[in-house]
Amino acid sequence: MAGQQNRPPAGQQPWSPGSLSSPQPPLDAPGRKPSDIPAPRSPRKAHLVLRRVEPWSAMKFSFVVSLVCFVVLFIAVAVLYMVLSGLGVFDNIIQTVNQLTTADGKATSGVDVASWFEPVRILGYTALIGAVNVVLITALSTLGAVIYNVASDLVGGVEVTFSEAE
Repeated sequence: MAGQQNRPPAGQQPWSPGSLSSPQPPLDAPGRKPSDIPAPRSPRKAHLVLRRVEPWSAMKFSFVVSLVCFVVLFIAVAVLYMVLSGLGVFDNIIQTVNQLTTADGKATSGVDVASWFEPVRILGYTALIGAVNVVLITALSTLGAVIYNVASDLVGGVEVTFSEAE
């Protein structure tokens, strides 16, 4: 028995590593009808209705998205400030304003323009505006989910059709 090999039963093809399914007869086999050949399938479609958006889920999602936008805004303002400061834009603005507000070498107003362009002030205002945006976007998105749910109860929601990729 040790010298015998396992052979497939009569009429069947032997298993090979590339064939994971059972062997199929060729398409031009003598007893096969053209109606037996599978026709190409059209993509499946699903018609769904979005009836409810969970406010808690909308709040969490909008908070995370607005927080990421805040970080992007803060980094963008910091990089832009460094570039403009390196190019000397703020120094030129300060010098121009000082020339316009002084008469005969004497300052006519007590305006300190240099303090307007300090990095702490610029980034502080950016952080304040970004924090307010995070709170407002989160609150408005949550309120939008609640309003959608009320409107969906009245009119039935939004119909969406999904289709399988071809």
